[in-house]
Amino acid sequence: MEELLEKLRKKIKETRAGGGAKELEKQKSSGKKTARERIDLLLDKESFHELDPFVTSRCQDFGMDRRKFPGDGVVSGSGRIDGRLVFLVSQDFTIMGGTLGEMQANKIAACQDLAIKNRRPFIQILDSGGARIQEGVLALNGYGHIFRRNSLASGLIPQISIMAGPTAGGAVYSPALTDFVFMVEGIGRMFITGPEVIKQVTGEEVSFEELGGARIHNEVSGVAHFALPTEEECFSYVRKLLSFLPANCYELPPVSRSPQDQEAPDENIEALIPVSSEEVYDIKEVIHRIVDHQDFLEVQAFFAPNAVIGLARLAGKVVGIVANQPLIMAGVLDIDSSDKIARFVRFCDAFNIPIINLVDVPGYLPGTDQEHKGIIRHGAKILYAYSEATVPKISLILRKAFGGAYIALCSQGMGFDYILAYPTASIAVMGAEGAVNILFRKEIREAVDSEKFRREKEKEYQEKFSHPYYAASYGLLNAIIDPRHTRQELIRVLEDLSAKKEERASKKHGIPPC
Repeated sequence: MEELLEKLRKKIKETRAGGGAKELEKQKSSGKKTARERIDLLLDKESFHELDPFVTSRCQDFGMDRRKFPGDGVVSGSGRIDGRLVFLVSQDFTIMGGTLGEMQANKIAACQDLAIKNRRPFIQILDSGGARIQEGVLALNGYGHIFRRNSLASGLIPQISIMAGPTAGGAVYSPALTDFVFMVEGIGRMFITGPEVIKQVTGEEVSFEELGGARIHNEVSGVAHFALPTEEECFSYVRKLLSFLPANCYELPPVSRSPQDQEAPDENIEALIPVSSEEVYDIKEVIHRIVDHQDFLEVQAFFAPNAVIGLARLAGKVVGIVANQPLIMAGVLDIDSSDKIARFVRFCDAFNIPIINLVDVPGYLPGTDQEHKGIIRHGAKILYAYSEATVPKISLILRKAFGGAYIALCSQGMGFDYILAYPTASIAVMGAEGAVNILFRKEIREAVDSEKFRREKEKEYQEKFSHPYYAASYGLLNAIIDPRHTRQELIRVLEDLSAKKEERASKKHGIPPC
């Protein structure tokens, strides 16, 4: 027996050697952690339970018969984060550049299957050169297995991707299918085709970082949701994100054991929001005043910043926040912000997270560029997401809510459960100036003093619509509240909706605008 145990110990040691000392040193010298170091950073201490450590490639072609490594370039298993079970994989770049072949794909898919069957979050740490060319179609088919499981797990369990190295070609579609994509600045990269191929095909010269680095995917493409400067900070942020999420769609999000006191009025919040809609303010300051311990985990902070989304707690209970940002483009809705909001709303609805809208929006962004790029199609995504959602939906109108953006974010017809407003709220088809120009176009043209006539009509329009009481008189607002009591009012409304149940007609699935 001792001889057999010694053989086992030797085999285990081989599995932990990665691609060998030289490759491990190369990984570290490039500023990256090893696959196992990353797992240790992410999980609770000594909680990792490895799966399939002895799996090796079956390929014999192109010299692969001499390149057999235990684990085949990925470490997989389960572990705990703050005591809660997760399943995860971590690609090992020291083994053939972390490239994916048939057996690595099988290992990842097996781990995904366990996550799905056990209804527990799945996390993948990606650091790979893409498909293993030596294995040809077997590698490509392996990606198919992974992508299908990403899709089957969607809305069932949280899925998180961490880009801690390159991810190229077909490999990028797996993170795109997950709920949240984290990127480590300087080392995390994603692209379909690399700089060399792009240069050959289009003549463009671009660096890896300019093509698919963390800044590009967080600010420009919107593919990623978070960018962190170091791996340590990245894994810490993943842990924080998971603290807001349930393990699956059948559970409620975790409740904080130390909720902030909710009774004291906030004498400062009123001063943050100018009465005039011409003046700007930072909606994030308002959010921080409302949520527990000023702790707001913003999602996609650098993409479409005219909309702010993220997770927080009120009286210890997790909520999803959707807000317009008056600092950026007056908080208007455009193509990118519509996509950003719609996807987040659908995520919150899938995982039983109530949604709170903080509304200060002039409408959808006008212009030929937006129209030709499909603002109708993209804007409809918000309508679909909110209409489909069955979680508690609360809107608070801070200043203005005009046109189609009002319909999307706070209209009773969209099925919002509670609609609140500040006394500063203005609800209309459009602003007074635009409305008067349309309603009295002929009269303005014919008036002796057209400017005076215009001002009079604008004042008349404002007196009718530039307050919340007209909408309230028709029952389209549930309450007009003192800004100082915002936090208390939202907590009370959440409590009123805590037992909400809303059924939908049985069907295979809807067809949202794409």
